[in-house]
Amino acid sequence: MDTLDHMPFAMYAPPRRRSSSLLGSLLITLVLLTVTLNGLLIYAGSLQSPRGTGGDAPPRAVTPRGELDGEEKGNIDLFKSVSPSVVHVTNMSMRRDGFSLNLQEVPRGTGTGFVWDADGNIVTNYHVVDGASKVRVVLADQSSYDSEQVWGFPDKDLAVVRINAPREKLKPIAVGTSHNLQVGQKAIAIGNPFGLDQTFTTGVVSALDREIHSANGRAIRGVVQTSAPINPGNSGGPLLDSAGRLIGVNTAILSPSGTFAGIGFAIPVDEVNRVVPQLIVHGKVVRPRLGVQIAEDQLVRRMHITEGALILQVVPEGPARKANLHGTGFDEDGGRVLGDIIVAVDGKPVRSANDLYAVLEDYKPGDTVTVTFARNGQRQDTKATLDVSE
Repeated sequence: MDTLDHMPFAMYAPPRRRSSSLLGSLLITLVLLTVTLNGLLIYAGSLQSPRGTGGDAPPRAVTPRGELDGEEKGNIDLFKSVSPSVVHVTNMSMRRDGFSLNLQEVPRGTGTGFVWDADGNIVTNYHVVDGASKVRVVLADQSSYDSEQVWGFPDKDLAVVRINAPREKLKPIAVGTSHNLQVGQKAIAIGNPFGLDQTFTTGVVSALDREIHSANGRAIRGVVQTSAPINPGNSGGPLLDSAGRLIGVNTAILSPSGTFAGIGFAIPVDEVNRVVPQLIVHGKVVRPRLGVQIAEDQLVRRMHITEGALILQVVPEGPARKANLHGTGFDEDGGRVLGDIIVAVDGKPVRSANDLYAVLEDYKPGDTVTVTFARNGQRQDTKATLDVSE
């Protein structure tokens, strides 16, 4: 009986012991979480203030720098003076939306330019605006204007963009010269690659009379080489001398990656000052014409002619015809008779067709030049008065 009487007590006592054990485990877990949280708060506080201090550390004392040196002051003044003339240029093209099929304008490329005159003419690179349906110009005060007219001259990688902006917003850049540049003199490039702010970089004139090739393959001669960084976004921007005068238009960098590697090029300002006024007045460059069709250099070399520009045809009533220059033809027996080979103009050597084009660009329509040519192995001189190219 005693065993049976105590059986219920023996059966229900263990559950009460398990409930107490579970409660104890929960209490222990809660204590551990509290300790861990307090530890994390203490560690976070240690990150916000130096160890070993009772509060916030005071800021370091500022060391006075003194006056800026003369070169720094000069750079700052030059930037303030010229930067209002520098603009951001965006090449806009028309594309059809793939879903709505509507035409929309999208940026095709960007570059830099500068104010040429108060009539709204902006100068930049031809490759910056090439293929644009419209060009957008952002002035230094962030006002934006769409082009009314764009003229380009790819042979020199130059273009003029006409905008209708208030004259008081347009500050023409000061124009210098490039024929008297010297290697080692200071060169400064200002760009506006993103339309938000301008860049200012300095270097020197590294070399003169370099040659690069334009987008259409024509040789651009007399190019200024500079160490002033002119990354792609600065294309079309001004290259300046230490007086803040324009000495060139930044056009290219020599770098396989497309980033600046210490060698940049600029179209010399003397060339710019010849081309830009013609683009503004005529919409094109008015070239002097000799009135000849010249053979390609590869063909000439296959004929074992080592130098000179071979005349294929002479334009009727043109300057060359009047100067008694002969083109290539055939004799009575059907044999080919080579035309005259131009070897110099006013004493300037002509070794190839490109040489002839480059030499003639130094003249204007109406100028009379002395043409030295070879005929049947004999050199002769003749006078020719250049006229206007078609």
